[in-house]
Amino acid sequence: MTDLPTPRVRPADDGDVEAVFELAADMAVSFTVEPAAFRRSFAAVLSATDAHVLVVDVDGQVGGYLLGFEHPAFFANGPVAWVEEIAVHESLRRRNLGSRLMAAFEDGVRGRGGRLVALATTRADSFYEAIGYDRHATYFRKIL
Repeated sequence: MTDLPTPRVRPADDGDVEAVFELAADMAVSFTVEPAAFRRSFAAVLSATDAHVLVVDVDGQVGGYLLGFEHPAFFANGPVAWVEEIAVHESLRRRNLGSRLMAAFEDGVRGRGGRLVALATTRADSFYEAIGYDRHATYFRKIL
C-alpha cells in the first residue's frame, strides 16, 4: 500500500456529482442507479437541512462518500441519525477513509444534539463493529 496524502472529509458540493454517482452506481446491489434520478436526488439532498452528504477528498479526488439523515425521535429523547449510504472507492479501501467519513458524520450529529446513529448493512458487519457499532435489530424492507 502506498501512502496517501492526508484525506480530508468535507461536505459534498455540486462539483462532486459525477464522482459520487460513480461510487453509488458501483455500491448499489438492489437497484440500478439511473443518472437523471441520481442528479435530482443529489441536488435535493444538498439543499435539504436534514440530509448530509460528506465526501472524503484524497489529493483532489473523491475517494468515498456518506449520505446520512437526521430527524427527531421520541424514543431517544432527541434527534437520531441514519446512515443511508456509504461507499469508498475499491482501490482505496482499508485505508481508514470509511472510518473518517463515519467519524465526521458522528461528530456533526453529536454537535447538533443527536443521540444515536444507526444504519443497516449486508456486507460490512466487521467494519461497523470495529468502529464501535453494536448489532441491534433486524432490518425489513419492501421494494415499491
